[in-house]
Amino acid sequence: MKRAPIKRKATGQADADEILPEYDFSRASPNKYASRYAAGSAVVVLEPDVAAAFPNSGEANEALRALAGIILKHRSRRTLLRRDF
Repeated sequence: MKRAPIKRKATGQADADEILPEYDFSRASPNKYASRYAAGSAVVVLEPDVAAAFPNSGEANEALRALAGIILKHRSRRTLLRRDF
């Protein structure tokens, strides 16, 4: 059975802060992942070639934590060397 076509209202001038009538969100569903990002998460978009190196977000986070540890360790050495002068 085919669905009935959606009747659209007559288009008029819309204010800058209004959604245009061409955009129909009547059948949209709420974002099920929104609560994950609301709790202070930072969303980082990886380039496709970088993302392909990691099978999931947990592996990417593990690699970034290891790299962050190396960076912090390197920084602490540099600050110690600078203080000696």
